[in-house]
Amino acid sequence: MEADASTLTIEQEVLRWPGVTATPGRFGATAFRYGEREIGHLHRRDRIADLPVTTEIREELLARGRATPHLEGVEGYVSYPILDREDVSVVLEILGWSYDRARDAASQEEPEAET
Repeated sequence: MEADASTLTIEQEVLRWPGVTATPGRFGATAFRYGEREIGHLHRRDRIADLPVTTEIREELLARGRATPHLEGVEGYVSYPILDREDVSVVLEILGWSYDRARDAASQEEPEAET
């Protein structure tokens, strides 16, 4: 799978998820947001996904050598290179976890309707 096709596949899939929007990010990235919360961003030119992850997932990805600490040193993020179809699947899975966390956080912040 060609580099542009890989990142385009990720972008198209994530934008199908209810409530997700894309905004321009730093260094030419595309940031994906659920509400005000970023669920990750793609650097299409460099074929890298920067992903917010839990400490447990971060340590696992780093130990397996599949990701590196965020290239700009952003706490709680990893940088994940997108080299093949398997990477596309993994990045989508991690973005899905981030989406679920953002959606759960947003539902807890909503005021309860009065009855």
